[in-house]
Amino acid sequence: METKTHLLHGHYYHIYNRGNNSSPIFFETDNYYHFLNLYAKYVDPIADTYAWCLLKNHFHFLVRIKEKTAINENKLTYNTTEKPKVIEPYRQFSHLFNAYTQAVNKRHHRTGSLFEGRFERKLVTSERYFQQLIFYIHNNPVHHGLVKQMSLYPWSSYESIISEKPTMIKRAKVLELFSDKENFIEYHSINHHSTEIIDFIVE
Repeated sequence: METKTHLLHGHYYHIYNRGNNSSPIFFETDNYYHFLNLYAKYVDPIADTYAWCLLKNHFHFLVRIKEKTAINENKLTYNTTEKPKVIEPYRQFSHLFNAYTQAVNKRHHRTGSLFEGRFERKLVTSERYFQQLIFYIHNNPVHHGLVKQMSLYPWSSYESIISEKPTMIKRAKVLELFSDKENFIEYHSINHHSTEIIDFIVE
């Protein structure tokens, strides 16, 4: 069995997974809302989020795991009865996926695993990689033919970044990376072909 590396504090990661045998993980609108609520509950206290997208059978997040000193343990929620002795960021993601699976199985009268194994994580190693990954995540619904333009898809962080509404997304950091909002929109209006982006694709 493949051993997944732990998530290191202060590092950036592309977090993603898909349904077991590429089956759906979201069956109705309430599922998307519930997943995001659980994300805010379990993951937001230990990670900064820069982009996300939920699709019917898979998801993507771009995050930075907070430094240990920046994590308020009083805000952490666990999917267990006892507080763990050591706070492991990857376990918070596991709590999210376990809690979501339990809720979906109960609501939709199903049993067994929902996700295809343990969640994947790729270390983001450069600013260019970071920038291209944000584009890839937001363009995913277009890539899969769900919408003609990414601004029309409701389950991604694209609109949160270009709006003024409250958001868990680190909007200022993202816009700074693209210089400003206008350049962010312009960058996302161009279809970027890159071997690096191809490596991100989850079908």
